Amino acid sequence: MSDDFTNTGVPVPGEPIDPVAMARRDQKKALPKRFYKEATAEARDGGFAILLDGRPVKTPAKNALALPTLAAAEAVAAEWQAQGEYIDPQEMPLTRLVHSALDGVAGEKAACVEEVVKYAGSDLVCYRAAEPDALVKAQAEVWDPYLTFAHEKFGARFICAEGIIFAAQPEPSCQAVHEAVQAIAAPKATGAFALASLNVMTSLTGSALIALGVVHGAFDTEAAWGAAHVDEDFQMKIWGRDEEALQRRARRWIEMEAAAKLFRLVHQEETKG
Repeated sequence: MSDDFTNTGVPVPGEPIDPVAMARRDQKKALPKRFYKEATAEARDGGFAILLDGRPVKTPAKNALALPTLAAAEAVAAEWQAQGEYIDPQEMPLTRLVHSALDGVAGEKAACVEEVVKYAGSDLVCYRAAEPDALVKAQAEVWDPYLTFAHEKFGARFICAEGIIFAAQPEPSCQAVHEAVQAIAAPKATGAFALASLNVMTSLTGSALIALGVVHGAFDTEAAWGAAHVDEDFQMKIWGRDEEALQRRARRWIEMEAAAKLFRLVHQEETKG
């Protein structure tokens, strides 16, 4: 047996323990090793399945890992193909979202619709600062277009309030949002994927109106992400960069970008067809 422990991650007596290195070693040990050479997408049973060396993949709940469009399936297959020695789910945001759609959302569409609509009842863009004037102006410039979008697209008018005091929104407006979300969830082939994507974007931004603006193509994903962080960015201009907050935002952006991408690939392709 070799006596070379240089790259094992095991601490040598007399040397300081590196907790970060130990954590990384333990995390890798818990990950499954890559067992396939090629990940591909192939038409099967009316959809497009993900195959590993020609064998179909299952979700954690044992559903077939398949998508309604070739473009979406190829994007997921690309995540599997990009894996190295180990399969790391944290590096596969599209795959994780698809698992959620197939194993969770598909069987709970009504509940997921209500979850998105609930955000509209206390939407981020409706709660404004009373001061300072610079923040009031920044919020109005970025958030007002989303209120305009909701009115023009859905006929929904939303009430803005100052501070954190709850302001009940008009029932017709909430109903209009409900109908809009329900329309996204309705298609049999794409609904679960599109709704899962919308749900993720809503929870990440704190705004159903921002998320709906993205999925309807009224705002690009980057602009929507900036709109969700107006207050945070304003505070950093005053107090300086918050590195922890920025790192957290970067991790969450990966999920936001994946959700917007999946929606485009499964929902907008259908509408084009």
